Amino acid sequence: MVPPVFPATGPAGPAPTSGIPTSPAPAGPSREQRPAVQEYAGAALGGPPTAGPTDPTAPAGPDRLGAGGSPDGPISAPPDAPGLTAPAPRRRLPVVLAVVLLLVLAGVGVAVVRPGPVADWLGGGAEDTRAEPAAPEPSPSAVLAGADPNAPEPTPDGVRAALDPLVGAAVLGDRVNVSVADAVTGQSLFGRGADDGTVPASVTKLVTGVTVLAARGPGYRIPTRAVAGANPGEVVIVGGGDPTLAVDKNGFYPGAARLDDLARQVEQALGGAKPTKVIIDGSLYSGPGLEPGWDEDIPTGGYGSPITALMTDGARRDVPQAKRDHEAGNHAAERVSEPDLTAGRAFARLFGLPNSAVSRGTAPVAGGDATAGAPGSELGKVESMPLVRLVDIMITDSDNIIAEALARQVALARDKPGSFVGAGAAMDEVAGELGLPADELSLADGSGLSRTNRISPSLLTDLITLAGNGSRPELAAIFGGLPVAAWSGTLGDRYETVGTEAGAGVVRAKTGTLSSVNAIAGLVTTKDGRLLTFAVLTDRVPGGSDPARVALDRIAATLASCGCR
Repeated sequence: MVPPVFPATGPAGPAPTSGIPTSPAPAGPSREQRPAVQEYAGAALGGPPTAGPTDPTAPAGPDRLGAGGSPDGPISAPPDAPGLTAPAPRRRLPVVLAVVLLLVLAGVGVAVVRPGPVADWLGGGAEDTRAEPAAPEPSPSAVLAGADPNAPEPTPDGVRAALDPLVGAAVLGDRVNVSVADAVTGQSLFGRGADDGTVPASVTKLVTGVTVLAARGPGYRIPTRAVAGANPGEVVIVGGGDPTLAVDKNGFYPGAARLDDLARQVEQALGGAKPTKVIIDGSLYSGPGLEPGWDEDIPTGGYGSPITALMTDGARRDVPQAKRDHEAGNHAAERVSEPDLTAGRAFARLFGLPNSAVSRGTAPVAGGDATAGAPGSELGKVESMPLVRLVDIMITDSDNIIAEALARQVALARDKPGSFVGAGAAMDEVAGELGLPADELSLADGSGLSRTNRISPSLLTDLITLAGNGSRPELAAIFGGLPVAAWSGTLGDRYETVGTEAGAGVVRAKTGTLSSVNAIAGLVTTKDGRLLTFAVLTDRVPGGSDPARVALDRIAATLASCGCR
């Protein structure tokens, strides 16, 4: 079977987000042209270098990047591992993964072509029109080689001989937990603390993506509604948990639902009358807006904010600047402290109302009166992009705010509170329903910012195998956003040094970074064409992130270059 080729969307662009482990990607900018991508719990703490080999002496974290990260500090020890059951039997990953993912995307009517919002920023806004014909599309160039299910399978002894010298690297600290498995047979090839719960950082987003796709389905759209208030002139915005909601066409996330569309619907429903007061109903969410296990600087460091049921642009304060920074590879952005009020005030301004006309409250229950404007009657509704798109952006850009919103969607789908606690319990429940070893999973959030999260490496390799074996085709959507080594996302400028370059183009993985925590989990194709799943989690890194990151990359690159037989 020939892997599908995804056409490029412009003369130059990053790898597609709806690819799969064996898909080629369109031609893109040279490595010198590609921006560095930073990550803090998947966004930025000691981001990868922008060029050249890693300098172990370079300062790590926010001081080097100019973004607020957390200071190095001790991490609480994970729960004792005794008594953990063996991971669920690994499943077969057929070659039809390409077809499975294409059917998923076709089934929801979505074509996700490029990672993150940068694609639609190029060339103007949504209403931009051009008289000149588009430039000819370049021929796509292969980024990921097609996996051969008949390729020789590595042996456990061969993999152990290759990895043992690497997993003991001093820069990784004294707790390095690893799982490597064959993606076709499901056989475990290497394990070191494979069943032990470890701080996963942003690798958590793989669990968030799989559980929300299972609970809601890839085509689900998150609604934002406007209803008539209890008193004449009042309009209530009922937040549904869409973090990508925009004010107008210039929002951060292209294709997002928009408040100006909602305002037009409201005015039409009211016969041209404009409201005099806007009430924000964020009651869909409960509990604290910030998870107690987050570092103190998360709200101010550019990668987190209070999680509210109503917000616009992922709570970014300055959207134009955030777009420019994102295009340059910096996902940090100043966030507003009260996302719901900020969104409500933006909605009010569309009607010419002052900030003083906005307050928090709850929507009245609709009665039997169906007249437009009757208390509780719906005046308008807009819906988010499908979940398959949101999962794509979450994984590609390691978007923490989207991750927390999707975790709450799992909770709501399972009739649990829309809170950090409800989301963690719901994701654990769905993981168990999927046959994953849920006793090796303990989540306090969906983004990985919390240091109290615990995931075992073997659960991650089981999860990746399950997502690709075809038994639950909707789960294959998690592969679309996985960064490609030396090409896209948080791996865009990694795997470019001596000792790691063998992984370029053949490693596709989610990364995670917190101070003293480095993690990576994904897929790698060996030099013989065998597809493997791997996860390496380490949460006692003694120094900065850069040396540990290179050490992790050496492990995956060794698998790529090794027949390991």
